[in-house]
Amino acid sequence: MAREPKRVLFTCGGTAGHINPAIALAQLTAEKAPGAEFLFVGAERGLEKTLVPKAGYDFQTVHISSFHRSFRPWEIRHNLISVCNLLRAPGEARRILRAFRPDVVVGTGGYASFPLVREAARMGIPTAVHESNIVPGLTTKMLEPYADRILVGFESCRQYYRHPERVSVTGTPVREDFFRLTKAQAKAVLGVDDGRPLIVSFWGSLGASGMNRQMVEFLALEAAKEPFHHIHAAGAGNLERLTAELAERGVRLMEHPALDVREYIYNMAQVFRAADLVICRAGASTISELTALGTPALMVPSPYVTNNHQEKNARALEDQGGAVVLPEGACTPQAMFQAACGILHDPKKLADMERAMASIGIRDAGERIFQTVLEILK
Repeated sequence: MAREPKRVLFTCGGTAGHINPAIALAQLTAEKAPGAEFLFVGAERGLEKTLVPKAGYDFQTVHISSFHRSFRPWEIRHNLISVCNLLRAPGEARRILRAFRPDVVVGTGGYASFPLVREAARMGIPTAVHESNIVPGLTTKMLEPYADRILVGFESCRQYYRHPERVSVTGTPVREDFFRLTKAQAKAVLGVDDGRPLIVSFWGSLGASGMNRQMVEFLALEAAKEPFHHIHAAGAGNLERLTAELAERGVRLMEHPALDVREYIYNMAQVFRAADLVICRAGASTISELTALGTPALMVPSPYVTNNHQEKNARALEDQGGAVVLPEGACTPQAMFQAACGILHDPKKLADMERAMASIGIRDAGERIFQTVLEILK
């Protein structure tokens, strides 16, 4: 009989796509195992240092950093520091593990996961590694020999591992508030229930400025007839410039109520739930949310990420019929607008894409991961 975990150590970092699944899993574990203690471990300068304490969890750090593929003097210096960090991180990891004495260690990606999961395995502590991307990243590949179980988002991911018998298809946890409303209820709350489809778009931080310039022309094309409702998140520092460039084209947003341009989408759960089409990058968190909700996507993968993960994510969804992919190099405002119209003006195509997305989505990912953790604790 499996015992409930009393102390769980999560190790994650780098991007929200690595951090948020760990936080969601900690929240579920707290419900399933009242009284359980949690510790998060990440990099000293990572995004996790902000997000994890904000979520209310204890947080410690190890010294770990990436390696850059360049021979510029400052890049060589960075890599020398990374070598030093790689040598000191195992000792830091062991000290944390001995002090906290976890029942299980769960890594959800990022460089900090490597020393914690590897040292835990060497100390005989059960370990699991969750990979949000379709194709495993370098850290996950390096940890495969040490992890008791690899947790992946989709069945198609299994082919990329040397030990498929240790791979469990669990999905990636999505916050419960994404499912509190039906699509019709979400549209009513947002005031976009007049029969026109809703487009939601955002680009994230990588390449957002360039893609926002394209979105200016896209919004100008929409403004001519306003065939859709459109909520666009411009991102930090881009809203004023985007609004000014639209005004130069004769588009004043106050005169076009169907076009809602914001700096951020703070009510993302409601907005995603109401969306008929999402235009976006192809980060791991985004694809888990889109597939869980069954929302079609027009994806322009970021070419700036390591190992081209985003294009691999997007192409996997396209192969299943849930997304249309436009490489950034071939992407123009007109191409995006025509692709969006081609989806939203074709009810059959839209319905087929919705079914395809929903067929690969896993809504109970947190529960599946929790049950897998119980299995490795037997």
